[in-house]
Amino acid sequence: MSEAKIELRNVSKRFGKKVVLDGINLTVPKGESLVVIGGSGTGKSVMIKCVLGIIRPDSGQIFVDGKNVLKMDASEREKVLRKFGMLFQGAALFDSLPVWENVAFGLIQGRKMKRKQAKDIAIEKLAKVGLAAEVGELYPAELSGGMQKRVGLARAIAADPEIIFFDEPTTGLDPIMADVINDLIVDSVKDLGATTLSITHDMASARKIADKVAMIHKGKIIWAGSRAEVDDSGNAYVDQFIHGRADGPIQMEVLKP
Repeated sequence: MSEAKIELRNVSKRFGKKVVLDGINLTVPKGESLVVIGGSGTGKSVMIKCVLGIIRPDSGQIFVDGKNVLKMDASEREKVLRKFGMLFQGAALFDSLPVWENVAFGLIQGRKMKRKQAKDIAIEKLAKVGLAAEVGELYPAELSGGMQKRVGLARAIAADPEIIFFDEPTTGLDPIMADVINDLIVDSVKDLGATTLSITHDMASARKIADKVAMIHKGKIIWAGSRAEVDDSGNAYVDQFIHGRADGPIQMEVLKP
């Protein structure tokens, strides 16, 4: 059994009366890619934000490399966060900065690297995601959605992180560009030997980038297994989700006339 890089134990979070995470237990072994699937509003993004410290859970424990991040002081937490890279949903680029500076943002602002050195790294990472050096001088508004997503990926890997989070990495992309992004994610992760946690409702993406898959529903992990086991999960919720069927145990709240 590989050692756990990230572990969530009985993590719960509610907002008012709404329970978003209801005792989540999840382990991401070192060097593996875990993809968490589930519909909108099931708690996927809140779970990632709890690991990153953006949201504090109401109860439970979160470990990174065996250390409980919820008990760390600010300086310890800062060290842990340096292990992370993140590809945000919608790329989340800074409109006012050229592409290279978007990629190098964490190096310049977070690590106080000199701009010249940071720019060299940014251009190198852009090349890794198939973008020429000239693209570095453009602004996000001048790029297509697929190119913006690639810039977001270049930023996520800029500091050679040990852990990368992917938040809906293929949302809003056509199927061909989505497949290109999935391939780039697989290659980038392999190059770095990183541990990855992805959240998505795109099964094509999950099948391509996952070693293991877990499904979240109503704030609980209701199934987990290898990528190969997804199609034979024996779980009615997983089966309905991966085939995109309206009929099944997952009921959408739709107002009918």
